[in-house]
Amino acid sequence: MSQRVWLYVGTIAIGLWISATGAGGILADQAAEWPVNVWCWAVFGYIYAKTERKERIEMLTVVALATPMELFFSEVWLVYEYQRDFMPLFVPAGHYFLFDLGRRAASQMRESMAMPALLPFVPLVAYGAWTGGDTSGVVMLLLVLGFTKWGPQPRLYAAMAWAALAMELWGTFLGNWTWASDVPWTGLTAWNPPLLVGAFYCFGDVLVNLCVAKFEGEPPQEVVP
Repeated sequence: MSQRVWLYVGTIAIGLWISATGAGGILADQAAEWPVNVWCWAVFGYIYAKTERKERIEMLTVVALATPMELFFSEVWLVYEYQRDFMPLFVPAGHYFLFDLGRRAASQMRESMAMPALLPFVPLVAYGAWTGGDTSGVVMLLLVLGFTKWGPQPRLYAAMAWAALAMELWGTFLGNWTWASDVPWTGLTAWNPPLLVGAFYCFGDVLVNLCVAKFEGEPPQEVVP
């Protein structure tokens, strides 16, 4: 794996642990997020300063889209709640790290494997719907399958479904955030985290791709690192 991949994995895994636990109790609760905030934005700024124009556009686009979406989901729709109520400042930068991590994973996948990579979700979604614990999984699975079938970056959507789930499992385990068991406004239920939480990330990735293509003056296409 590249140094960038290790940087992202370490930042997400260790950063969430520090934020959730105050580095195992070393930091006071009110200070626990600040080292992660500073580190994430320093990494984001370093990458931005060193990279080329197109990735800079991608980085700014991810932050510009992820920030209001996060605030809507957590403060208006209330589908999840953060540990300290409000979105941590490191979250928008973290969205870019996860996006680029998913993209790098996708580049190692054959395009013909994008849809088969999602098949393990099917029996789990069926179980969640049958037990009533995660009925939203059916809708979200259909969204991910739709993005993967007809979207401009099928490998990215398949990779993000798994990358997002891994990150969400770690974050919810640590208590960084908690998903509502009853999804407001819908009558649906969800696990904590929802199995196909990657649907939200896929939607964001579609918007990023369309925006970047608009800035670059070219049709939407599969983005590779």
